[in-house]
Amino acid sequence: MELFKQKCPVTGSGVWFLGCLVWDFLSLVLLSACVSANLFFVTGHMTDLLFTEKDLVTSLKDYIRAEESKLEQIKKWADKLDVLSAAATQDPEGFLGHPVNAFKLMKRLNTEWGELESLVLTDVSDVFISNLTIQRQYFPNDDDQTGAAKALMRLQDTYQLDTNAISTGELPGLTLTVDDCYDLGKVVYSEADYYHTELWMAQALRQLDQGETSRAVDAVTVLDYLSYSVYQQGELERALEFTRRLLDLDPTHQRANGNLKYFEYQLAKQKKVEKVEEKEEESKVRQRRESKDDYLPERKKYEQLCRGQGIKLTPRRQSRLFCRYYDNNRHPRYVIGPVQQEDEWDSPHIVRYHNIVSEKDMEKVKELAKPRLRRATVHDPHTGKLTTAHYRVSKSAWLGAYEHPVVDKINQLIEDVTGLNVKTAEDLQVANYGLGGQYEPHFDFGRKDEPDAFEELGTGNRIATWLLYMTDVQAGGATVFTDIGAAVKPKKGTAVFWYNLYPSGEGDYRTRHAACPVLLGNKWVSNKWIHERGQEFRRRCSLNETD
Repeated sequence: MELFKQKCPVTGSGVWFLGCLVWDFLSLVLLSACVSANLFFVTGHMTDLLFTEKDLVTSLKDYIRAEESKLEQIKKWADKLDVLSAAATQDPEGFLGHPVNAFKLMKRLNTEWGELESLVLTDVSDVFISNLTIQRQYFPNDDDQTGAAKALMRLQDTYQLDTNAISTGELPGLTLTVDDCYDLGKVVYSEADYYHTELWMAQALRQLDQGETSRAVDAVTVLDYLSYSVYQQGELERALEFTRRLLDLDPTHQRANGNLKYFEYQLAKQKKVEKVEEKEEESKVRQRRESKDDYLPERKKYEQLCRGQGIKLTPRRQSRLFCRYYDNNRHPRYVIGPVQQEDEWDSPHIVRYHNIVSEKDMEKVKELAKPRLRRATVHDPHTGKLTTAHYRVSKSAWLGAYEHPVVDKINQLIEDVTGLNVKTAEDLQVANYGLGGQYEPHFDFGRKDEPDAFEELGTGNRIATWLLYMTDVQAGGATVFTDIGAAVKPKKGTAVFWYNLYPSGEGDYRTRHAACPVLLGNKWVSNKWIHERGQEFRRRCSLNETD
């Protein structure tokens, strides 16, 4: 993988050096988690599931101890009677000739065996079952498992992760069993994603061939999925190969026998096609396998940037990027204690402010947002309303300035640093991206073909964006600008700022950006979308559309 290093010259009177931004995916670990297709669980909510499972394990251990205690009592009783009956049956008449033995036999059969029966019938699982039933309402469902599988596929595609490396633990972290690989393949199969079905079923078969055992999966079942998934991708010869191998293991397999004849017929028919047409078909097959969406060119660029590749940081451009102490034209708050500002990109101008919000304030914002996290929304260009979208996978909450002094404090900070009026800005949006969480390429501002965008707010278009990173992310989660080839890595306590509009009010299409999937870690951000209204004397207009 490419390493991206940016060196910042130092300007100003102080000696402050920010050092280098190094792109390197350290430990690429894929964790098992629920990223719901409908609920979109994020790390903040999945934490609760971990503690729920921990409580259930404790309850399960209590149940096991109770069962063991019951069995121990039964075992002692059985051992005692075993010794007694062995001695008694050697001389039954002599044994029963003793009045005490006769009395104790009557007592055991009349009373003690009844008590033993009650003990055996005692159900000590009541507490555990009751706890499990209560907690089950919070468990993930089939949609959640499908969402988790989709997140894993998204990470696999974006970061070009190999199934074998993921499954066998070559990347530091947990390994996946045959059952795990099979379940992943089965989930994406149900979504008609035959490309990923093939990858994961092939991995399950590879692990079975290497001697790994499974209680629920065998090679015949895996080969059945494999043959059909490659057939659906137009690869008849491979489908035939997998089918023949299946029949070697199970010659009576009804579906495989039918498929064998059909595949042989289709393959013979295909070989009669002219070579030119055959090449065209192969090209179409490759396109079907590689094109998993309708916007491949931009998506390819987006995924490359997420991997740290294709970043257009030339030496000439880098020479124009500086670090400085910034006081916003001698703003009273920053004359004595200026903020640390770093250029991330020259045109459009993207800047990062370091150590801009305290740890305490960021934790308070997360605390306020957690109970209110909901599936993140986007503006519908046709209705102007907020709606959910498949390309934004995160949860978000909105915090007004009146809700807590910390929110008001951050709003004031944004106004003081940027010089823009935040009274007409949208509320502070807090977003949490869990495993696979992303926001695909988009504009923050409303385009001309979206006449109703932000109309209900009555504050004009989004003139600028303030994005605060509230956590470090171990791998993935970068903010990338697809048009200009820029990438900004999350760094806790820093904020990135850019203008979405030119001074003329025209949209700057170079600001199209995306949030890369989180590969490892937990990403919390908060953003402020600042609007045009109220900026008339703070950012002067220009007659030049791109000036």
